[in-house]
Amino acid sequence: MNNIYLDYASTTPIDNDVLESYYKLLKENYANSDSLHEIGNVASSYLKSARQQIANLLKCKENEVIFTSGSTEANNLAIKGVAFAYQNRGKHLITSKVEHPSVLDSFKQLEETFGFEVTYLDIDENGLIDLNQLKNSLRNDTILVSIMAVNNEMGSIQNLQQISKIIKEHSHALYHVDATQAMCKEKLDYSVADLYNFSSHKFYGLKGAGVLIKKEKVRLLPILSGGQQEGGYRGGTVNWVSQVTLAKSLRLGVEKLEEHYKYVSDLKKYLIDKLQKIDNLVINSPQMSSPYILNIYFKNKRGEVIMNALSNKGIYISTKSACSSRSKDYSTSIYELTKDKNISKNSLRISLSHLTTKEELDIFVNELKEIVDNLKG
Repeated sequence: MNNIYLDYASTTPIDNDVLESYYKLLKENYANSDSLHEIGNVASSYLKSARQQIANLLKCKENEVIFTSGSTEANNLAIKGVAFAYQNRGKHLITSKVEHPSVLDSFKQLEETFGFEVTYLDIDENGLIDLNQLKNSLRNDTILVSIMAVNNEMGSIQNLQQISKIIKEHSHALYHVDATQAMCKEKLDYSVADLYNFSSHKFYGLKGAGVLIKKEKVRLLPILSGGQQEGGYRGGTVNWVSQVTLAKSLRLGVEKLEEHYKYVSDLKKYLIDKLQKIDNLVINSPQMSSPYILNIYFKNKRGEVIMNALSNKGIYISTKSACSSRSKDYSTSIYELTKDKNISKNSLRISLSHLTTKEELDIFVNELKEIVDNLKG
């Protein structure tokens, strides 16, 4: 039985050093970081140090770092927090049709429940938003534009600088970037965004820990009320041990970014070369996409059947985003890329890591070919 994991875009294993730090901190101190006694102050000092480290790594201010439970909460806080705080200036919002469900559902709720107007931008054959459509969609009452850095299903990489330039030249809108699939993977300049966020478990940290970076000038209406934590933006007892280890995961990821990027880039080329020798296989991912994500499709084959057959052999890939995997609907991102519902229903996502080996990919491709050859249309 194999044990080959190719679903790193869903989540990553925890780095051993990070896990050891987590255990050590849990054993040493279980105090609430807002408690005023001695061990509470110790916990608070750990949290402060983590915030400083993140600010230094990302070249932002300490008070711009807001700890969250992950990117879903951070996306909700950024989008709804800005919408409610700035609605006196306008109620027009812009996003793309291929965002993560936590972004699209936030806009849908603002639209359907709170009376905001949302423009959803199209993408081209490379998975990139139409910059002219963005420019023409900006209005005097536009208060927020939210465009992800790297798409979680096809791996397309948006041009953050161009998007920011258009927004700033043609409106007073704020710019939010969901950097979940980009952090510690792509060398991007997030400083062009007014808000951006990421989640620890995408770069070998713990689940349940994330960060929203919010520039000092930006106002937010809190989504979780009930405490002074995180500058009043996010009430609730802070999971300080997870956030401290998030800072460590981030540091390790940033330090190894270029080394891992080169390794995975070579690995993806190797995989594509192997896959292209299989009949009836179509690569959905754009050519200039993240090396960490590859989306494919087999003509006249059901993606879910292939995924389950691979799983039975101990090889793990996905059919779409984990946050929408239980839904029977097609992949929105792949549909917007291909305009074909059959392809978007049956696409497969392979996601790589610096932990992946060529030997694993050889086994995967051989098993995949055998499964596909044995399947009826």
